[in-house]
Amino acid sequence: MESRPSELPYIERVWRSRSDDGVSRMMSVATSHWELVFWEHQGEVQAAVLGPEAQASQAPVPEEAVFFGISFALGTSMPHIPVSRLVGGNAAIPDVTRRSLWLKGSAWHVPDYDNAEAFVLRMVREGIVDQDPVVPAVLGGATPDVSDRTLQRRFVAATGLTQGAIRQIHRARQAAILIQEGAPAQEVVHRLGYFDQPHLARSLKRYVGRTATQLSTPDTTEPLSLLYKTSPWPSA
Repeated sequence: MESRPSELPYIERVWRSRSDDGVSRMMSVATSHWELVFWEHQGEVQAAVLGPEAQASQAPVPEEAVFFGISFALGTSMPHIPVSRLVGGNAAIPDVTRRSLWLKGSAWHVPDYDNAEAFVLRMVREGIVDQDPVVPAVLGGATPDVSDRTLQRRFVAATGLTQGAIRQIHRARQAAILIQEGAPAQEVVHRLGYFDQPHLARSLKRYVGRTATQLSTPDTTEPLSLLYKTSPWPSA
């Protein structure tokens, strides 16, 4: 799997991958971001909008398939497909070929790893993608002049998840990366604010689908989905 960050505020990350022989399933790690994913398998091209995943789950991996995805920034949404309806699910995009797809009645060229930004900018211009400015502001440490109830409502509307759920997912993903890099569990507990090691263990199992020991010795027959370093989460 290959991935890169993006300077476009609507995009969290762009990635692409190819399935390997001997890998029939993967562990899909919880994520608070929704994605637009394209894949080709046995000459057929498909696309779907994948919603946030509130917990880890196993996912099948087709043989000799090629994937490309755009992971959208928190607060970014497609108003005609409410993200709250997509949590743990997906919405297929019909009539996709190697060259084109249809979005809201218009023909589009299928994007690729190198021109994802241009594709998303067109989506923004045509009103297919929007962003609630409050969400990235809060993620950047700002305190918007709205009530807690309004803030929570806007987070759920824009991301499909509560702030608390997003924080827990983010922390578990960070913990998994630290453990994969060789950090002792007790150090991870201290650095990321877990109560104790059992609290860390429960979080990893729920959101990453692995124990600390399993993360230290990766399973090549059932790899994890994309994990990457992100900026520290602002203090609550």
